[in-house]
Amino acid sequence: MNDTGRGGWPGRLKYGLAKSSQKITAGIGDLFTKRKLDAATMGQLEELLISGDLGVATTAKLIRALAENRFNQDVSSDEVRGLLADFVAAILEPVAQPLVLDPSRKPYVILVCGVNGSGKTTTIGKLAKQYRESGRSVLIAAGDTFRAAAVEQLQIWGERAGCPVIARDTGADAAGLAFDALERARTEAVDVLLIDTAGRLQNKKDLMAELEKIVRVLCKLDATAPHATLLVMDAGIGQNAHSQVEVFKEMVDISGLVLTKLDGSARGGVVVALAERFGLPVHAVGVGEAIEDLQPFEARAFSRLLLGLEGS
Repeated sequence: MNDTGRGGWPGRLKYGLAKSSQKITAGIGDLFTKRKLDAATMGQLEELLISGDLGVATTAKLIRALAENRFNQDVSSDEVRGLLADFVAAILEPVAQPLVLDPSRKPYVILVCGVNGSGKTTTIGKLAKQYRESGRSVLIAAGDTFRAAAVEQLQIWGERAGCPVIARDTGADAAGLAFDALERARTEAVDVLLIDTAGRLQNKKDLMAELEKIVRVLCKLDATAPHATLLVMDAGIGQNAHSQVEVFKEMVDISGLVLTKLDGSARGGVVVALAERFGLPVHAVGVGEAIEDLQPFEARAFSRLLLGLEGS
């Protein structure tokens, strides 16, 4: 999942974060015009960062770090943005971890969770295509058996990626489908098995039972499966992302996050808040519909673009 072109992924990430960046940097620019970093200014900056979805706890940490460096000194907006970008990068660096497949696990089973509309199905399709392009064999299990549209979308991605998709009739048992998919993947020596799941939070008990059952039947065939359990979230939901992480962590052992649709809102700061609170690996971020628009998460590039600076 690499893109070395200067006009490629860096440019798309910059474009995707433009709304989030503009919201924060315009406020900092208004706030700091040859002005001392005093208590009143810090209070206003705190409000600005919270409104940028960085969260109360994260914002308090950033304000403290800024005060320790420059309290009662004259600062420019550029200096403030540079310092904040460094502090944000320090929060993000421990969680910026690409999803590394263990070749000794064959198939490497990736269970993908997320609410309906989070970009989960599209993310599975993009991952499948990226893995295929890297020379791996991939099988997709359309485990969101309640949504015909999700199955159809995966089948389209399967055709694009050149990998088979296992599907059942609407309403079929998702755990049985996952079992059959793993059985087939083992028989055919497939490298990666991607399993979609339902995301109906309004029926939380039913969903929890379904996810637990999927994990249970996978373990019957492979005690170590799933090898990764990803939670896909729409970055546009802002602080509601916290409750989504909490809810899914109750159901399954979430091993990492994928944040999608960063280009659709001004709430990119929530990635920082999630890193600070949960410390879960952020494997990838998405800024559009194309396959190239899902890339590994890079802490420094993200933090600098969020603060309106260049990503390098």
